[in-house]
Amino acid sequence: MIRPGHLTAHQTARTLGISLDGVRQLVRRGQLTRSGGTPRQAWYAVKDVAALQAKRQERDAA
Repeated sequence: MIRPGHLTAHQTARTLGISLDGVRQLVRRGQLTRSGGTPRQAWYAVKDVAALQAKRQERDAA
């Protein structure tokens, strides 16, 4: 059961419009941090995903 205020890796990928590998790359580059889950099923904080999404939209608009 996922905690409120968190997204699974699949939900995060869908929200950002990227693949699961893209989510892994964001984590590897330090742009997104896991906030829970299990070693095989990561969770990401909604606020972190929303901030990253806003940053990406701002970059794309420029």
